[in-house]
Amino acid sequence: MLVFYIIAAILVVLLALVAVVNRAVVWEASRSEIYDCNKEINIDKKYGCILVLGAGVRPDGTPSHMLEDRLRGAVALYEAGVSDVLLLSGDNSGEDYDEVSAMVKYCLEHGVPESAIVRDDIGFSTSESVYNTVRTLGYRDIIVVTQEYHLYRAMYMIKRMGADADGFATDYRAYSMQIKRDVREYVARCKDFLKVNISLHK
Repeated sequence: MLVFYIIAAILVVLLALVAVVNRAVVWEASRSEIYDCNKEINIDKKYGCILVLGAGVRPDGTPSHMLEDRLRGAVALYEAGVSDVLLLSGDNSGEDYDEVSAMVKYCLEHGVPESAIVRDDIGFSTSESVYNTVRTLGYRDIIVVTQEYHLYRAMYMIKRMGADADGFATDYRAYSMQIKRDVREYVARCKDFLKVNISLHK
Protein backbone atom coordinates (compact mmCIF):
# COMPACT_ATOMS: atom_id res chain seq x y z
CA MET A 1 0.00 0.00 0.00
CA LEU A 2 2.86 2.36 0.82
CA VAL A 3 4.34 1.81 -2.63
CA PHE A 4 1.00 2.73 -4.19
CA TYR A 5 0.90 6.05 -2.30
CA ILE A 6 4.49 6.83 -3.28
CA ILE A 7 3.77 6.17 -6.95
CA ALA A 8 0.59 8.24 -6.75
CA ALA A 9 2.48 11.13 -5.14
CA ILE A 10 5.16 11.00 -7.86
CA LEU A 11 2.48 11.08 -10.54
CA VAL A 12 0.81 14.08 -8.92
CA VAL A 13 4.13 15.93 -8.80
CA LEU A 14 4.87 15.10 -12.44
CA LEU A 15 1.43 16.27 -13.54
CA ALA A 16 1.88 19.50 -11.58
CA LEU A 17 5.25 20.03 -13.25
CA VAL A 18 3.71 19.48 -16.66
CA ALA A 19 0.99 22.01 -15.86
CA VAL A 20 3.57 24.59 -14.77
CA VAL A 21 5.65 24.06 -17.90
CA ASN A 22 2.64 24.43 -20.16
CA ARG A 23 1.53 27.55 -18.31
CA ALA A 24 4.99 29.05 -18.73
CA VAL A 25 5.02 28.31 -22.44
CA VAL A 26 1.56 29.72 -23.05
CA TRP A 27 2.16 32.79 -20.91
CA GLU A 28 5.43 33.66 -22.57
CA ALA A 29 4.08 33.22 -26.08
CA SER A 30 0.84 35.05 -25.39
CA ARG A 31 2.73 38.27 -24.78
CA SER A 32 3.07 38.47 -28.55
CA GLU A 33 0.20 39.42 -30.84
CA ILE A 34 -2.04 36.73 -32.31
CA TYR A 35 -4.22 37.85 -35.19
CA ASP A 36 -7.54 36.23 -36.06
CA CYS A 37 -8.06 35.07 -39.63
CA ASN A 38 -11.77 35.77 -39.37
CA LYS A 39 -11.19 39.48 -38.87
CA GLU A 40 -9.98 42.03 -41.39
CA ILE A 41 -6.20 42.03 -41.71
CA ASN A 42 -5.02 45.31 -40.25
CA ILE A 43 -1.31 44.85 -39.58
CA ASP A 44 0.97 47.85 -39.97
CA LYS A 45 4.15 45.95 -39.21
CA LYS A 46 6.39 44.53 -41.96
CA TYR A 47 7.82 41.09 -41.16
CA GLY A 48 10.94 39.42 -42.45
CA CYS A 49 8.90 36.39 -43.43
CA ILE A 50 5.54 34.70 -43.19
CA LEU A 51 6.33 31.25 -41.78
CA VAL A 52 3.79 28.60 -42.77
CA LEU A 53 4.12 25.41 -40.74
CA GLY A 54 3.47 22.20 -42.63
CA ALA A 55 0.66 19.73 -42.01
CA GLY A 56 -0.62 16.57 -43.63
CA VAL A 57 -1.23 16.09 -47.33
CA ARG A 58 -3.67 13.67 -48.92
CA PRO A 59 -2.55 10.61 -50.91
CA ASP A 60 -3.09 12.58 -54.15
CA GLY A 61 -0.67 15.25 -52.91
CA THR A 62 -3.22 17.97 -52.18
CA PRO A 63 -3.22 19.81 -48.84
CA SER A 64 -5.36 18.57 -45.96
CA HIS A 65 -7.99 20.96 -44.60
CA MET A 66 -5.63 22.18 -41.89
CA LEU A 67 -2.78 22.82 -44.30
CA GLU A 68 -5.10 24.41 -46.85
CA ASP A 69 -6.31 26.86 -44.22
CA ARG A 70 -2.76 27.75 -43.21
CA LEU A 71 -1.91 28.45 -46.83
CA ARG A 72 -5.09 30.44 -47.32
CA GLY A 73 -4.13 32.64 -44.40
CA ALA A 74 -0.56 33.01 -45.58
CA VAL A 75 -1.64 34.12 -49.04
CA ALA A 76 -4.01 36.66 -47.48
CA LEU A 77 -1.15 38.05 -45.40
CA TYR A 78 1.10 38.24 -48.44
CA GLU A 79 -1.56 40.06 -50.44
CA ALA A 80 -1.98 42.49 -47.53
CA GLY A 81 1.71 43.36 -47.78
CA VAL A 82 2.64 41.97 -44.37
CA SER A 83 5.86 40.47 -45.80
CA ASP A 84 7.54 39.95 -49.15
CA VAL A 85 8.57 36.39 -48.26
CA LEU A 86 6.49 33.25 -47.81
CA LEU A 87 8.58 30.63 -46.02
CA LEU A 88 6.98 27.22 -46.52
CA SER A 89 8.34 24.69 -44.05
CA GLY A 90 7.33 21.06 -43.96
CA ASP A 91 8.14 17.41 -44.36
CA ASN A 92 9.60 16.32 -47.69
CA SER A 93 10.83 12.96 -46.50
CA GLY A 94 10.27 10.87 -49.61
CA GLU A 95 8.94 10.51 -53.12
CA ASP A 96 5.49 9.58 -51.81
CA TYR A 97 5.22 12.33 -49.21
CA ASP A 98 5.99 15.98 -49.90
CA GLU A 99 4.24 18.67 -47.92
CA VAL A 100 6.36 21.51 -49.26
CA SER A 101 5.66 20.92 -52.95
CA ALA A 102 1.93 20.85 -52.18
CA MET A 103 2.33 24.14 -50.32
CA VAL A 104 4.28 25.74 -53.15
CA LYS A 105 1.74 24.62 -55.73
CA TYR A 106 -1.13 26.08 -53.72
CA CYS A 107 0.60 29.44 -53.34
CA LEU A 108 1.51 29.65 -57.02
CA GLU A 109 -2.06 28.78 -58.02
CA HIS A 110 -3.30 31.59 -55.77
CA GLY A 111 -1.18 34.30 -57.30
CA VAL A 112 1.98 34.33 -55.20
CA PRO A 113 5.04 34.82 -57.43
CA GLU A 114 7.70 32.14 -57.30
CA SER A 115 10.27 34.78 -56.37
CA ALA A 116 8.46 35.38 -53.07
CA ILE A 117 8.55 31.71 -51.99
CA VAL A 118 11.30 30.16 -49.87
CA ARG A 119 11.23 26.39 -49.34
CA ASP A 120 12.28 24.57 -46.20
CA ASP A 121 12.10 20.88 -47.10
CA ILE A 122 13.49 19.66 -43.77
CA GLY A 123 10.83 21.04 -41.45
CA PHE A 124 10.02 17.56 -40.15
CA SER A 125 8.62 18.94 -36.89
CA THR A 126 7.60 22.28 -35.42
CA SER A 127 10.90 22.62 -33.59
CA GLU A 128 12.90 21.87 -36.73
CA SER A 129 10.88 24.37 -38.76
CA VAL A 130 11.53 27.03 -36.13
CA TYR A 131 15.21 26.17 -35.90
CA ASN A 132 15.64 26.30 -39.67
CA THR A 133 13.82 29.64 -39.87
CA VAL A 134 15.79 31.38 -37.14
CA ARG A 135 19.17 29.70 -36.99
CA THR A 136 19.72 28.47 -40.55
CA LEU A 137 17.90 31.05 -42.67
CA GLY A 138 18.43 33.92 -40.26
CA TYR A 139 14.96 35.47 -40.09
CA ARG A 140 14.53 37.64 -37.00
CA ASP A 141 11.04 39.08 -37.32
CA ILE A 142 8.47 36.40 -38.11
CA ILE A 143 4.71 36.02 -38.33
CA VAL A 144 3.78 32.37 -37.84
CA VAL A 145 0.80 30.90 -39.65
CA THR A 146 -0.99 27.87 -38.20
CA GLN A 147 -4.06 27.02 -36.12
CA GLU A 148 -4.26 28.76 -32.73
CA TYR A 149 -3.69 25.67 -30.60
CA HIS A 150 -0.34 25.22 -32.37
CA LEU A 151 0.77 28.85 -32.39
CA TYR A 152 1.83 29.23 -28.76
CA ARG A 153 4.56 26.60 -28.90
CA ALA A 154 6.01 27.85 -32.19
CA MET A 155 6.03 31.48 -31.05
CA TYR A 156 7.60 30.57 -27.73
CA MET A 157 10.44 28.65 -29.36
CA ILE A 158 11.15 31.44 -31.83
CA LYS A 159 11.40 33.95 -29.00
CA ARG A 160 13.64 31.65 -26.95
CA MET A 161 15.99 31.54 -29.95
CA GLY A 162 16.28 35.32 -29.87
CA ALA A 163 13.92 36.32 -32.67
CA ASP A 164 10.58 38.14 -32.61
CA ALA A 165 7.32 36.35 -33.37
CA ASP A 166 3.66 37.16 -33.78
CA GLY A 167 0.99 34.73 -34.91
CA PHE A 168 -1.84 34.43 -37.41
CA ALA A 169 -4.42 31.87 -36.29
CA THR A 170 -6.01 30.16 -39.29
CA ASP A 171 -9.05 28.59 -37.66
CA TYR A 172 -11.35 29.00 -40.63
CA ARG A 173 -13.33 25.88 -39.71
CA ALA A 174 -13.67 23.14 -37.11
CA TYR A 175 -11.40 20.12 -37.55
CA SER A 176 -12.09 16.50 -36.78
CA MET A 177 -10.03 14.74 -34.09
CA GLN A 178 -9.12 18.07 -32.47
CA ILE A 179 -9.12 16.63 -28.95
CA LYS A 180 -6.42 14.19 -30.02
CA ARG A 181 -4.38 17.07 -31.46
CA ASP A 182 -4.78 19.08 -28.26
CA VAL A 183 -3.47 16.20 -26.15
CA ARG A 184 -0.52 15.69 -28.50
CA GLU A 185 0.22 19.41 -28.43
CA TYR A 186 0.18 19.39 -24.64
CA VAL A 187 2.92 16.77 -24.62
CA ALA A 188 4.87 18.47 -27.42
CA ARG A 189 4.93 21.76 -25.51
CA CYS A 190 6.73 20.07 -22.63
CA LYS A 191 9.17 18.34 -24.96
CA ASP A 192 10.02 21.50 -26.88
CA PHE A 193 10.23 23.56 -23.71
CA LEU A 194 13.05 21.29 -22.59
CA LYS A 195 14.58 21.28 -26.06
CA VAL A 196 14.97 25.05 -26.37
CA ASN A 197 15.84 25.69 -22.73
CA ILE A 198 18.23 22.86 -21.98
CA SER A 199 19.79 21.01 -24.87
CA LEU A 200 19.15 20.76 -28.58
CA HIS A 201 18.85 24.37 -29.73
CA LYS A 202 20.84 26.20 -27.07
